[in-house]
Amino acid sequence: MEFHLGCAVWSYPEWVGSFYPAKSRSRDFLRLYGQRFTTVEGNTTFYAIPDRATLHRWATATPPGFEFCLKLPRAFSHQGLLLPHLAAACAFLESTQTLGDRLGPTFIQLPPNYSPDTWDDITAFLQGVTAIGVPLALEVRHRDWFIDTHGNRLNAFLCDLGIGRVLLDSRPIYDCPDNPQIYSERRKPQLPLQPVLTAPFTLIRLISHPTADWNQPYLAEWVNQVATWLQQGTRVYFFVHCPQEVRSPHTARQFQHALERQDIPVPPLPWDQLVAEPSQLTLF
Repeated sequence: MEFHLGCAVWSYPEWVGSFYPAKSRSRDFLRLYGQRFTTVEGNTTFYAIPDRATLHRWATATPPGFEFCLKLPRAFSHQGLLLPHLAAACAFLESTQTLGDRLGPTFIQLPPNYSPDTWDDITAFLQGVTAIGVPLALEVRHRDWFIDTHGNRLNAFLCDLGIGRVLLDSRPIYDCPDNPQIYSERRKPQLPLQPVLTAPFTLIRLISHPTADWNQPYLAEWVNQVATWLQQGTRVYFFVHCPQEVRSPHTARQFQHALERQDIPVPPLPWDQLVAEPSQLTLF
């Protein structure tokens, strides 16, 4: 079984004193993160393209078994049609192989205005980038992709190419009486959750609520779903976000413990194996 758990970022100063030990320095954040979780979403590559020296440094800062699930740069995914950026996207994917065995699936997040009307563009682009030979996953955000006619067509195409479908679950922040995104700069979309598999692996992005109790029903659902997929041999990457990102690591840890309470044989969480724990967070 392969189960990987993590958050969206590793460089988050507000984690010092709770997730990271007090007085931790920013240059140590990735090393400390890798001692606690087994994967990271790698949002940093969405905004800037790292050079090979940086990628090598990331690989050496993390332990064996750790995987980066990098996001395709927005310069390629959020500038209209995809196909004009195929060569640059392929060059990026080739460069990320510098990570070696630390490289997990790379995911392509499309903007809300990228609709099924662009079918010829997306199919040609995905066929082109799969030639690089790295595992890929796709996240769509236009609501028409979630209509059966378009969604089924997309899922079948992804299955043929072995590309995963990124599963975004934002229910915890919408099925609640308050607005936890009120101070967020980037609001997460409210889209239907369609737990489908199109590859031997899956990427799940849970947008958790800052209040722990509101997450419990959704965590319980995911425990059952993840258990089923692991039993089927699916590799699972589970990422926890939150409008108040300071809480994400602790929600992720709660999910790990929920899996363990159900005797689901997931690997031990490195965070739980540390000899010296950082001071306890008092948010809950």
